[in-house]
Amino acid sequence: MTSKIKVDNIADQDDNNIINESGDVITVGAAGDTVAVAGNIVKSNAYQAADGGSIISQSGTTITIGASGDTVSLASGASQSGFGRSGSVDWQTGSIKTATFTAASGEGYFCNTSGGAFTVNLPAGSAGAIVAISDYTRTFGTNNLTISPNGSEKIGGVASDLTLSVNGQALTLVYVDGTEGWINVQNAEDTETGVVRFICASGGTETTSGDFKIHTFTGPGTFTVNGVSACTPARNIVSYLVVAGGGSGGVCGGGGGGAGGFREGKNAPICSYTTSPLNAPAGIPVSVQSYPITVGGGGASVSPPNQNGNPGNVSTFGPITSAGGGGGGSFENGPSTPADRAALIGGSGGGSGGLGPTAHNPGAGGNNPSVSPPQGTSGGSGQHIGGDSMGSGGGGGATAVGGNGVGQNPGPGSGAGGAGGPGATTHITGSPVAYAGGGGGAGFGTNGTSAGSPCGTGGTGGRNNSNASVAGTTNKGGGGGGGAHSGGGPNGGSAGGSGVVIIRYKFQ
Repeated sequence: MTSKIKVDNIADQDDNNIINESGDVITVGAAGDTVAVAGNIVKSNAYQAADGGSIISQSGTTITIGASGDTVSLASGASQSGFGRSGSVDWQTGSIKTATFTAASGEGYFCNTSGGAFTVNLPAGSAGAIVAISDYTRTFGTNNLTISPNGSEKIGGVASDLTLSVNGQALTLVYVDGTEGWINVQNAEDTETGVVRFICASGGTETTSGDFKIHTFTGPGTFTVNGVSACTPARNIVSYLVVAGGGSGGVCGGGGGGAGGFREGKNAPICSYTTSPLNAPAGIPVSVQSYPITVGGGGASVSPPNQNGNPGNVSTFGPITSAGGGGGGSFENGPSTPADRAALIGGSGGGSGGLGPTAHNPGAGGNNPSVSPPQGTSGGSGQHIGGDSMGSGGGGGATAVGGNGVGQNPGPGSGAGGAGGPGATTHITGSPVAYAGGGGGAGFGTNGTSAGSPCGTGGTGGRNNSNASVAGTTNKGGGGGGGAHSGGGPNGGSAGGSGVVIIRYKFQ
């Protein structure tokens, strides 16, 4: 037999309110009262509002809160436990995880692996337990997240760790039973957080400039594209700078080394920066794959006797190859076999050693192999007048030819080496930087002079028989300075500077 108590109001003998029901609002006590629970127990199978609507009812071992159509909610600040879940979690937005931790059932976690890989330890499994994970910084591809089950429990029927290695990945795990353990109720390959809108890549030294990411390679490496834009194909084109190694200067009144080949391409209008005059009006389309990067070293320095400088080495990225700079020629151009002369041409050509007395020996050619826009220019010519006056040609630079050497400037004993050809300046890294200047030619004589490139990175040539030449700048592709003429001084030709590869794209 069930029993029910139906009232709209319960009052004490002084007619003060104890319990009152008005509409859907139930008031216990009155203003100023203290409401306490005594040790007595009231037993009933049902509690109803005055209008007959059920508040709490019991039938056998089943207890029902509310009635059909009602909304049952917790008061502000209250919490619940023991009611189970229906496939959802409470996302812990106030606690972004950056290191190994143990998850709790019913919670979802945003994991930030930008600072390094770490592990999420799952709680002990019980039927219906649920845990969710999401890549907070889209870096799971670079720094993996490991999901580790408790003890010998399983994930997807396998008693081992699960590795998340896709940028933007997310999953929800539900513990079912001891046979399969935790089961991913999402397809891990389809858990990117929304439509991918930008390139996601890694490799080299990574920096940013506003909404653009820059990868700088100062040595061999790999540019790895982990994801590309699914909504804007133009965003899947990267801007690039590929600079080869510069050539070394020649010896004993040597010409300056030619600058490494300079090639630049900008993905306009997506990529916004100020380019060099040699910019090609297009970048390189990329896809999800790895791209090997080659960064050319500079030509090695050379020592007497008469010897031409060494060429620099190529730099590559995808379909782009920049040629190494040509070596500088030596006095009277030293060895003159076809192979020797071939070593003087390159991205930019090497300057000529002195030859005379009245003729100027032309410098070596640049932009070899030929590309458009040209990757470099020719070296300057050299002149030798008598035994005390000689000027060697400067190596070619990215934007202009090397200067011509002058045997007497203004008279005997005052040979002037030609300046290295100017390089090129680009803002691809977010600030103006010059690359690929030619090396200066040597100036012979008591008052001999020499100069490096007026726009970046080429080394100064030796002068006055006692001043050492200067190497091209590392990772700028500059040509090395030509060595001074014999006479007891430091007359070796200096090394060329190594090259660089820079890749830029919009990442947010």
